[in-house]
Amino acid sequence: MSEKQNLTLIISFLLIFSMRCSTMKFQMQTEPGQYAHNFKVEIKKNLETNYLLYLPEEYKTSAKEWPLILFLHGAGERGNNLEKVKVWGPPKIVEKDKNFPFIVISPQCPEGDWWTSFHQLEVLNTLVDNVVKNYNVDKSRIYLTGLSMGGYGTWALACEFPDKFAAIAPICGGGEPRVTRKIKHIPTWVFHGKLDNVVPLQESENMVSALKKYGGNVKLTIYPEANHNSWSKAYNESGLFEWFLEHKK
Repeated sequence: MSEKQNLTLIISFLLIFSMRCSTMKFQMQTEPGQYAHNFKVEIKKNLETNYLLYLPEEYKTSAKEWPLILFLHGAGERGNNLEKVKVWGPPKIVEKDKNFPFIVISPQCPEGDWWTSFHQLEVLNTLVDNVVKNYNVDKSRIYLTGLSMGGYGTWALACEFPDKFAAIAPICGGGEPRVTRKIKHIPTWVFHGKLDNVVPLQESENMVSALKKYGGNVKLTIYPEANHNSWSKAYNESGLFEWFLEHKK
């Protein structure tokens, strides 16, 4: 028998042996009954967002820890242009008021995504942790507010991470009422326009009713003449920011 024929026989034998071993292994793993197994896998994630960061004028000369506001914009401000985030709420206010007494972080949700998606909730939570780590933040005074889509995001983020915030203010938002049991300890001020034809007032009322049922510390302000843009009065006329400062964890 030639050397070439010998090599062919050896390769054939190895292939047959390998197939039989695989079959035996497969049969062993599929025997009837219940057996203990262990599964372990390493998954790496990239969490990324663009955001505006505001530091008060006195931040550079003061060693004190500052209260922090996380602001969540509405659906119309999604994208990759941070200028859009400045049109409403705290990021609009701090463009003029350089002595606004909070650190403010205002992230931008990517086009096509929602603050309530699990990925964005992870991003927001990690962003807050990163800012707390790198800036002089008072951990007992971290506040959360948002409007419209950001109102939904405010409810969702607070319920997902109920130990993070000292007080929250969802504006013309909504969510899953039964989950509010997780935030019954968080002071909550809800705002909505009675004439809102984008997000019905009932969305906020359902959340408030559920939170009250669970014994939550919650109040609802309804603007009788306001449509969807109830946030203008909420952020400029209600005394919301002073109310935030009354609450600590």
